[in-house]
Amino acid sequence: MRENVDNYPGTRRRGLRGRLPLRLVFLLLIAAVLALAGCSNNPDSVFSTDSGAASTSEVARVPWDYRVVEGTVGDIIGSDMTILPDNEMLPNDGNYATGDKIYTIQYMDAEITTDADQRNQVRLSSWSTIKSYKDLKSATDDLKNLKVSVTTDVDLIGVYKTKYKDKTRNFAVVELPSGNRIKQPIDDKRYTAMEKKKTVPVVLEEVHDFADYDLAYAKFRGWAD
Repeated sequence: MRENVDNYPGTRRRGLRGRLPLRLVFLLLIAAVLALAGCSNNPDSVFSTDSGAASTSEVARVPWDYRVVEGTVGDIIGSDMTILPDNEMLPNDGNYATGDKIYTIQYMDAEITTDADQRNQVRLSSWSTIKSYKDLKSATDDLKNLKVSVTTDVDLIGVYKTKYKDKTRNFAVVELPSGNRIKQPIDDKRYTAMEKKKTVPVVLEEVHDFADYDLAYAKFRGWAD
């Protein structure tokens, strides 16, 4: 004999009658998941995973600059030596003695972040001493090989004018061999001369990596004409 649960005291009749079959609950859960997935493809949805802008920034580390610095040999530690006044450690390749005056080449590199509009953010490293010399001429001769001035044609992206409080300024945008674009102020005469050109001659300074000479970064140093 089947008992009628509705006859038992305390039975929640409304809850029992409103209970859904397990299969129907499972189908409703699938529908809800599909609905949320559809929302995630909609950029206007609060469930959207689209940030609204693609991240296309590129980061590169490039050689940036060199300089010659005069120093004094400090303590001799085995086959190494300290260089005053910064107390940097270098190999004592020149068999120097404490108190000797020497010249060193210092190196700086840069971390360049380029965004989708070819705009750059540059973060420079600190100076690092990389080599010592007994005389200034030897140091400057090496420096000339690491920082080379060249004249070449580069792509002219375009020229434009800006105006602020009745003052007009002209700019030219060129693309360097590295692919980076730079903006340079120009006068009215150069603006007119460049207005219809596709390429322009410029002076560049190629800064080579001391450990890998084929790796170089070109910096704009002026117009060639």
